[in-house]
Amino acid sequence: MSQATTEKREFQTEVKQLLHLMVHSLYSNKEIFLRELISNASDASDKLSFLALNDDGLYEGDGELNIRIDFDKKKKTLTLIDKGIGMSKDEVVSNLGTIAKSGTAEFLKNMSGDQKKDARLIGQFGVGFYSAFIVADRVEVFTRKAGTPVEQGVYWSSEGAGEFDLGDIERPTRGTEIVLHLKKGEEEFLDEWRLKNLVRKYSDHISIPVMMEVEDHSAKYDDEGKEKENHKPVFKLEQINSATALWTRNKSDIKDEEYQEFYKHISHDFADAMTWSHNRVEGKLDYTSLLFLPAKAPFDMWNRDQQRGLKLYVQRVFIMDDAEQFLPTYLRFIKGVVDSNDLSLNVSREILQSNKTVDALKTALTKRVLDMLEKMAKKKPEDYQKFWDEFGQVLKEGPAEDFTNKEKVAGLMRFASTHTGEATQNVSLADYIGRMKEGQKDIYYVAADSHNTAAGSPHLEVFRKKGIEVLLLSDRIDEWLMGHLSEFDGKHLKDVGKGQLDLGDLEDEEEKKKHEETDKAFESLTSQIAKELEEDVKEVRTTHRLTDSPACLVVGEYDMGAQMRKIMEAAGQKVPDAKPILEINPEHPLVQRLNNETNDDRTKELIAVIYEQARLAGGDGLKDPAAYVKRINKLLMELN
Repeated sequence: MSQATTEKREFQTEVKQLLHLMVHSLYSNKEIFLRELISNASDASDKLSFLALNDDGLYEGDGELNIRIDFDKKKKTLTLIDKGIGMSKDEVVSNLGTIAKSGTAEFLKNMSGDQKKDARLIGQFGVGFYSAFIVADRVEVFTRKAGTPVEQGVYWSSEGAGEFDLGDIERPTRGTEIVLHLKKGEEEFLDEWRLKNLVRKYSDHISIPVMMEVEDHSAKYDDEGKEKENHKPVFKLEQINSATALWTRNKSDIKDEEYQEFYKHISHDFADAMTWSHNRVEGKLDYTSLLFLPAKAPFDMWNRDQQRGLKLYVQRVFIMDDAEQFLPTYLRFIKGVVDSNDLSLNVSREILQSNKTVDALKTALTKRVLDMLEKMAKKKPEDYQKFWDEFGQVLKEGPAEDFTNKEKVAGLMRFASTHTGEATQNVSLADYIGRMKEGQKDIYYVAADSHNTAAGSPHLEVFRKKGIEVLLLSDRIDEWLMGHLSEFDGKHLKDVGKGQLDLGDLEDEEEKKKHEETDKAFESLTSQIAKELEEDVKEVRTTHRLTDSPACLVVGEYDMGAQMRKIMEAAGQKVPDAKPILEINPEHPLVQRLNNETNDDRTKELIAVIYEQARLAGGDGLKDPAAYVKRINKLLMELN
């Protein structure tokens, strides 16, 4: 293998930052570098197998795929060699000189300096090749892409600082060889027993053989079992992993530790999965699936365009990573493998878009995930609460995206409510229905920008008085969600801040009669307020939803809520014009004073104060805060 003159190039800025953070955050878990490098080698071999389905010339006469580990105690080097797809020069620069991941800057900004927290975050980001620098002070890469001429080999070398060397070489064999020049103190990774145990611990499930030259201890002894004199060590090439795809084995034969290591292999996560579902299906569909639920959300979960999906195999042959067609977007946090016997080996992403078998698999796998979540919610509610805290906002996308499973997804949702008095979202819709008052027909909720605003909303006053539970919604997605989730288990979901309040059978005839009388008694005042505020409100009316506050603002029954309007305005979208309705509490002293006021100027001041207080209580800002302060001060001075 000849090496030509090399050129120096700068790492992408984000790579420099990541390398520094990773080396200092992951030193306590440094052995994972071997898992990461073997995983990359396995992926490279899988990709070659897939491409070779249509072009067996890529094998270049050698179709035996394996990963080889060599170590040299004198040179203090550890070497990994694969016979996979290899890389071109442009691919080397792209893969080893930059991080082509959206959200990288946001990821790095979240690093805190806390080694434990940073290690977990790095694990969620995925480190891959760069993990080599945890144990090595210099890394060399020799590679050639399958199917390219021998002289198009590539050499890459770096000490993991600010730059790397890049050059052209002749490389007779396809694939990639990585040489790690180990740091002082990392000699443990030059030990045969240590390496074998690490491979069996982290990479036993890799479907490609991992080979290593090991000492043949049986050669020490003669036929009678006596140790030979002047014996020189004899080495042999030995396969040190089982090389059986984990998902093809019987569940009863697989230990939890093996499932967890396989999860880390496919997800590049450092933490264990929360739970998993392993199933073999035969019948109309013939497939195996192994689906994992992570314990922590990835940093880029909210990027719906980020590559996601399952690893797809057809008849145990790797086809592609991130096959997004098998699960809906709202389940994008699921990691795993699907191996189908019904699809063609030459299937492509384009074919997957319009394939009846794929549609059937998506339906089955979606049900499998939702069943897994239901089971966890029933049997391990504490674990489910942890899941909801991490992924609940993503699951809330479900009712809009998946009409078929709308009811099932809704049953998995959790909300804060007036019943618990906590900000934690831990109340299910089934819980709520189980506590409904006699005669109650609807599920009530209030939506606001924050939990405190929702919990303090004046719209809740009559509900608290009557002991009626109300769900408190404060996630940005909540009002949009409720636009697609109009009912659950035959009960309508009703926003207490929209439209005319009708408590139905929860009010007796005497209360209803009193409301009618009050409406008539205050007709003159509501007309006067409506005229004064005609530019700001659509209507003014008395209300019985308030017990402590003088007034509140209500959205029209079919108008967009305040929370949704703010989201759309922040996104630069045009929002339909819709004025709110002002409801006044005829029992409140301030409103009664206003009703009896004879001074026109003071009447206008009181109307403005009542309206502005209603805006503030609803979480809205004021057009002129200074004018509001002057009015309040003036009224306070009059009390003297």
